[in-house]
Amino acid sequence: MAKPNQQQDSVREDSPSTDAPASDGKVLDSEGAAQATAPADVVKVGKAYHQKATCKIIVDSTADYSPEVARQLGVEVIPFHYVDNEGEHEDDLWQHRSAHDFYEYMRKHPDEHFKTQAVTPGHYYEVFKRAAQEGKPTIYMGLTAGLSSSIDSARRAASMIHDEFPDFELYILDNRCDSAAGELLAIEVVRQATNGLTAEEVYRWAEDARYFIHGYFTLDNFNALAAGGRIPPAAANVGGKLDIKPELSYDLNGALTLRGMCRGRKKALRAIMQDFRDNYAHDPSLPLAIVSTDAEKDADWLEREVRKEKGCEDVTIIRSQVSPILGSHVGPGMVALIFWGNDRRDKVSLTDRIARRVRGTK
Repeated sequence: MAKPNQQQDSVREDSPSTDAPASDGKVLDSEGAAQATAPADVVKVGKAYHQKATCKIIVDSTADYSPEVARQLGVEVIPFHYVDNEGEHEDDLWQHRSAHDFYEYMRKHPDEHFKTQAVTPGHYYEVFKRAAQEGKPTIYMGLTAGLSSSIDSARRAASMIHDEFPDFELYILDNRCDSAAGELLAIEVVRQATNGLTAEEVYRWAEDARYFIHGYFTLDNFNALAAGGRIPPAAANVGGKLDIKPELSYDLNGALTLRGMCRGRKKALRAIMQDFRDNYAHDPSLPLAIVSTDAEKDADWLEREVRKEKGCEDVTIIRSQVSPILGSHVGPGMVALIFWGNDRRDKVSLTDRIARRVRGTK
């Protein structure tokens, strides 16, 4: 797998600026003060992308982008929407509402249910039609079907576009991974596009590369999962009384999977670190991501522990807040560590191996 140049940086950003980035990658506010810095190699890739990328990259807001990373890469971000008691809102990468305010609201209103909305085929059609009119081969990287029907809507829209623009190259990629795993994948996809791979080659590269990204996370409690009907309320109540904290990940289809149950938050965080040690690719040229739903203390702890690992002292760690789309379903207090590692397909369970044999797949 191709790798970027060495990156030695730590990026942390909760709220983006709407001002243009300075030439060194820093974002300036109206008074000229630096607000955030993107990783040096992300800035480099972003500049190259605007100059010579072989294809256009479209993503969606559920990849929990650090806003400055998305801006530097030059990708087009399709926003999801969510609904609360005040009405419908666009997931705008925290431009008009801070992550802290959103998750603090959830803490103070535990009985309020948030609803999230998948992107419609009509909206995808509009976005893809503009890309087709531009004429540049395009790749859309979307939230996994394991969590949302949105990717199916994108495929339906793509079918309409192919009928209308038969010579236009449009590829739809299910990320098969969640949250900032999509961000790490997009960084490398853009880099491959700047290095001269054709749109089809980039798509094939990403089809394979997505299985090398790992994500492990824990929750503060089960309340949001219970409110969304993902676990019984009684189970959430018992878990809270026993101080049970889950460690979760996602399977090869992108659906959430339970790794284990831990007594107490610290044990859950240590379990995440152990999975990092067991699966990390030991390639400091590839960035890691730490994201949370307003749980910066634990995110700081994870970053300190990662940097204690041999070879990780100067690795780039991109920090961002989980979008309200995914955050609505896990609640405040979630924290995740996401990184490039070994091929997740190598650890397929026995029953899944049998299923693959039945399907005739590897």
